[in-house]
Amino acid sequence: MSFTRYAIYAAPDGALGALGAAWLGWDAAAAASCAHPNVPGLMASVAEITATPRKYGFHGTLKPPFRLAEGKTPEQLEAALDTFAAQTAAVALESLATARLGNFIAMIPTGPTDALSDLAGKIVREFDGFRAPATPEEIAKRRKSRLTAQQDANLLAWGYPYVFDAFRFHLTLSGQLDENVAKDTIQKLAPLFDPLAKPFILRDLALFGEFEGKQFHLVNRFLLRG
Repeated sequence: MSFTRYAIYAAPDGALGALGAAWLGWDAAAAASCAHPNVPGLMASVAEITATPRKYGFHGTLKPPFRLAEGKTPEQLEAALDTFAAQTAAVALESLATARLGNFIAMIPTGPTDALSDLAGKIVREFDGFRAPATPEEIAKRRKSRLTAQQDANLLAWGYPYVFDAFRFHLTLSGQLDENVAKDTIQKLAPLFDPLAKPFILRDLALFGEFEGKQFHLVNRFLLRG
């Protein structure tokens, strides 16, 4: 299968991964749509709430989607990820909690994140040689988000604004929501999601691929065994 872009994600498996896939309506590991769970009393439909993040699958971004640089192959990328994972230890967070993050909702860490932020920064740097430069159109699209000066500098240097000091780990659960819908959704999702992320342990790196500009699929997992 040929992919237009790749990304390196933290992609939960087990019960949390299954719930996240069902909530979004897309199982990246199975490369298949799936039925949304029944969450009674939501102010908006699950399909509407999750329309924006559905194509990406349930994940936390470590290195955001990128096109392969000229001369680089998917096999080289997988080999480099395997080598990196062999030298890198798993990372444990105290827990994740469902909360509002800007104008959307996500599961975010409740305790220290230094180790995970350091890992994300290393991944951004280590694998930047695999990334084709951002096009003018991609840069213009990102700049619509009212970037700070540092975020804009990140965009130009690394192809993405929210890296290094601007990085904040999260597992996305919705698109943009108004305040009332966000509060209602958090109230109903937290009892379902939060108990499954205490603690949250990143045991592997997940390589995802975007198929024909549409859904992202899980390509492979690389166990952190350093």
